[in-house]
Amino acid sequence: MLHKKLTFVTGNPHKVEEVNSLIKDKFEITGLKDLGFSEEIPETSDSIQGNAIQKAKFIFDRFEINCFAEDTGLEVDFLGGQPGIHTARYAGPARDANENMDLLLKNLADAPNREAQFRTVVALYLEGELHCFEGIVRGKISMKKTGSAGFGYDPIFIPNDYQQTFAELSSEIKNKISHRGKAVQKLISFLSKIYN
Repeated sequence: MLHKKLTFVTGNPHKVEEVNSLIKDKFEITGLKDLGFSEEIPETSDSIQGNAIQKAKFIFDRFEINCFAEDTGLEVDFLGGQPGIHTARYAGPARDANENMDLLLKNLADAPNREAQFRTVVALYLEGELHCFEGIVRGKISMKKTGSAGFGYDPIFIPNDYQQTFAELSSEIKNKISHRGKAVQKLISFLSKIYN
């Protein structure tokens, strides 16, 4: 029987909280803070999946533990898929969410098409083997920031079939329909087959 403990390769407490709410009591999820690890992990791949794998492998090689990492990109149709792998640092290295959103809204000021998608890839290293899971949610970029929940670009992303941004939706709804939620559900489904 494999131990039901997994390290989520992230220093972002919001992401750990979001994944824990999805996994509930099935697994013990810890973050990099619990490892006492605070170094910068390289993200030099030219793809979202490549970055997720790179981060997970870095921690697996260092600590030899079961772990998973995710990388997420906001891909805007009008901008040819940008910001993509540069999503977190779109407005600069500070990773400032408000600056990122302001720059994106400015770049889409006269855009006839505001359609976009969030793509998440989860890379899991389990007993030394790599497994990847992808989640995508389509939507559009709003005209202005609205809502106070969530994080990142949530105040300007309106998922298809909804009138509100991710930042206005309840965490229950967001976790059910979001890119990260979909990828993590695939991860949970995979792990459930192994652990049952």
